[in-house]
Amino acid sequence: MRRPRAAPTILTVSENTSPQAAPEVPAGPKSPTWLPPLAAGLAVLSLAALGLAWQGQTRLKELEQELVRRQSASQGEASEARSLARQAQDLTRDTAAKTALLEARLAEVALQRGQLEELMQSMSRSRDENVIGDIEASLRVALQQSSITGSAEPLVAALRQADERLQRYKQPRLEGVRRAVVRDLDRVKAVSVVDVSTLAIRLDEVVRLLDELPLLAAADKSGGEPAAAPRGAVRTAAPAAKPASAAASAGEGLLGQWLELAGDRWRLWSGQVWSEAKSLLRVTRIEHPEAMLLAPDQAYFLRENLKLRLLNARLALLSRQYDTAQADLRETQLLLERYFDARSRKVASASELLRQVLGQARQVSVPRPDDTLAALAAAAGGR
Repeated sequence: MRRPRAAPTILTVSENTSPQAAPEVPAGPKSPTWLPPLAAGLAVLSLAALGLAWQGQTRLKELEQELVRRQSASQGEASEARSLARQAQDLTRDTAAKTALLEARLAEVALQRGQLEELMQSMSRSRDENVIGDIEASLRVALQQSSITGSAEPLVAALRQADERLQRYKQPRLEGVRRAVVRDLDRVKAVSVVDVSTLAIRLDEVVRLLDELPLLAAADKSGGEPAAAPRGAVRTAAPAAKPASAAASAGEGLLGQWLELAGDRWRLWSGQVWSEAKSLLRVTRIEHPEAMLLAPDQAYFLRENLKLRLLNARLALLSRQYDTAQADLRETQLLLERYFDARSRKVASASELLRQVLGQARQVSVPRPDDTLAALAAAAGGR
């Protein structure tokens, strides 16, 4: 803003007035003295702010460059770490393969070493020890075969071979072993072992008969067979009645003969009608009502279910699982009694086969030849 101009002051100087006595002229308003320092301070502050801003910008750029450099370095290190991890994995796989190969070779070497040791021991043993070792090894192998197959035949064969070998050897030191072999052989022979092959054949026969077994819900096709007897009776009675009718017709004439023939025909036709009427109605006592409610299309699934149960029982017998086999056989027998006609000869035959298999399918433990093994141990120890 412009300041207002001061009005000019007119001074009148008289002639008598001296210069020393001249009045003072008032000066105009003075400017403030603090403005220049303030402007200088603001300029300094501005310069300092600009310097700090420029320094911060420079430091920010340096930080960004450092971050970019470190990020690129970390990515390189990550790539290198992945390559190193891949190499380590390949190395570990190769090491595992080499280790497995070394273990296999070590096991093979250990096996060969064991075989060599056994061969050296067998070569260093005497004849008696060889005989004792061979008999003991054959008995233990026969025990394993008997436990796997459930049959006593391997053990019986091993004991017989041991008896024959000891009998040919004729060594007084092994006479006690021979007596123990004879005792164990008699004890093993006395055990009745399950004949699995025979039981499997019987189950196969029952499976074959299942398609031919009559159901209680099916119609009785044999109902018309008894009706053939009255027909034959009427037919056989007719020739016997013919002489009587012929004798009567001689006295009574053609009318009596015709009436007699009509009566024979009527009796024949009425007998046939009565037999056919009886075949339409059949009264049967059913213990289980659900057997009569079986639909015809469900009969196929019933037979197939029984076949599956019998096949499961057969597999259980072959695998020596007698409890499972007996459970399946009992269930099959109950289904036969419930849904099939027990008066049929085939149903009775199938039930009998199942009863035989059920009675023979039981767990039988083969006795161990403990006397022989103890005698062999005593003979090997020299006692």
